[in-house]
Amino acid sequence: MAYKAEIPYGAYWSTPFAKWQGSLAGLHSVEFAAHVARDELAKRDIDPETIDYGVLGLTVPQRQSFYGAPWFTGMVGAPQAGGPTIMQACATSARCLLAGAQEIEDGMATKALVATCDQVSNGPQIYYPNAKGPGGTGKSENWTLDNMAADPLGGHSMLQTAENVAEKNQITTARQHEVVLRRQEQYRDALADDRAFHKRYMSLPFEVPSPNYRKTATTMDGDEGIRESSAEGLAGLRPVLPEGTVTFGGQTHPADGNACVMVTDADSAAEMSSDPGVRVRLLGFGLARVELAYMPEAPIPAARRALAAAGLEIDAIEAIKTHNPFAVNDIVFAKETGVDVMAMNNYGCSLIWGHPQAPTGLRSIIELIEELALRGGGLGLFTGCAGGDTAMAAVVSVEDR
Repeated sequence: MAYKAEIPYGAYWSTPFAKWQGSLAGLHSVEFAAHVARDELAKRDIDPETIDYGVLGLTVPQRQSFYGAPWFTGMVGAPQAGGPTIMQACATSARCLLAGAQEIEDGMATKALVATCDQVSNGPQIYYPNAKGPGGTGKSENWTLDNMAADPLGGHSMLQTAENVAEKNQITTARQHEVVLRRQEQYRDALADDRAFHKRYMSLPFEVPSPNYRKTATTMDGDEGIRESSAEGLAGLRPVLPEGTVTFGGQTHPADGNACVMVTDADSAAEMSSDPGVRVRLLGFGLARVELAYMPEAPIPAARRALAAAGLEIDAIEAIKTHNPFAVNDIVFAKETGVDVMAMNNYGCSLIWGHPQAPTGLRSIIELIEELALRGGGLGLFTGCAGGDTAMAAVVSVEDR
């Protein structure tokens, strides 16, 4: 199906991503996202008082984030806009985009601000009281590290899911490293001509505010903390798990950042677009869940469901973006769908620029739109896995209005 909701071309943005404990580590993710959104809305002459719905996605709780989306929209200057706060692990972005589209589809809103943010650095240390515990002692949790290390259903780590898929599909370390080198090459294309591709949706140089937002603490030229690999350097890495295949070079790194997209009805999209001649449509979404501890396989059925919802086959798709915390993800996706693994993820992906969780997918979708625009239009697919062996996918179209 084609949704009534559209994304006004250019009415979206992302911060650069910073490897955790980097330049964005000291910023409250919700307050920081609102700070950025105010500036970006103003640059696009979008009046926040016209926004009538907000969706906030985050996966790492922040102080007072109980108040969620209404707090965020209030800080942005849209106190009239309410809406949900959504957490679906690394599939949060696609789910938030769907929530915005559904609100437009039902006629309950005309202009929705979909915001995603996370501060993976310095994640909260949570204490769960238990009055009946020994001596009244409860349990504590390192929100980020403990949940990356153990799925409560199986007790396995995220990394183990990649190893399970690698073993099942006989994916070698060498093959993973070949894909990593290609992904880095694609990312370098986004850095060409003084980061021209990134500047299509990102304000660069990016001024990082101080935690009280009264001054600029530092300036980022672009994504921070990315390490360039060589074939020789990758070949010298050992797998992280004994008898495994995935090295530190074959997986992403945790990061901080935020990204936002406006979702509106068709009339508003034409008015708000930076190029009214370009139309960005939402054609289909898909959710999937696979066998316990095989998370990297989940994007495959999610993509198929999104394509089916859009009435399309994968050979109609001109550009594909994936959330690929492991190179294994892309290899198995290409194997099962028949696409060229080296042609996916042009201009970058989370394997290279990092993984702030909630905003990761939204930045990918923004880059997908811009890649299609550079091609003169076409159909694009985003798909990505999430904790709990799930995934979500979305199909978009960039075309003449």
